Amino acid sequence: MRRAALLVALGLVAGAGVARAQVQPAPPRRDTLAAAQRDSVAAVQTADSIMRQQRTRGDSVRPRPPITPTGAFLRSLVLPGWGQARLGRNTTGGLFVAFEGLAAAMVWKSQWQLEFARTRNKNVDSHRQEREDWIVLLLFNHLMSGAEAYDSAHLFDFPAALRIDRLPGGRTGIGVTIPLP
Repeated sequence: MRRAALLVALGLVAGAGVARAQVQPAPPRRDTLAAAQRDSVAAVQTADSIMRQQRTRGDSVRPRPPITPTGAFLRSLVLPGWGQARLGRNTTGGLFVAFEGLAAAMVWKSQWQLEFARTRNKNVDSHRQEREDWIVLLLFNHLMSGAEAYDSAHLFDFPAALRIDRLPGGRTGIGVTIPLP
């Protein structure tokens, strides 16, 4: 019985050696070597072109904003909230649009009050000052909307979010959430 098991084990080892000998490839031919060299050169060139594209396009992990920071600034300078809406910041854009509407309505109202004050010749200077104040606020809203859109485009891929939470014991705190891989 022992002898049979020993013969079976020797047969398996010998068979594996024969099978291994049969699997070994034949020596490569010269034209195969030339083709392999051409393939390796092509692979290196492909890798170089991919690296160049990634330097110009950015990598696939970092999200890119849908518009450039300058484009976001110019959009929000023309119409406050437009750059924010293009960046997906609809609440912020809505606040700029709402204040734009309020300031424009107040410019119109103060202009109407100034014309009325001129006809009565009463409080003309104060109404003129009020109109100028609202015009300045209107322009300030345009500039702040543009600056906020510019910063938002630059920080488009910033992962941290500020939030206010209730802490244990009823205290309030401010924290930064940073997702870790």
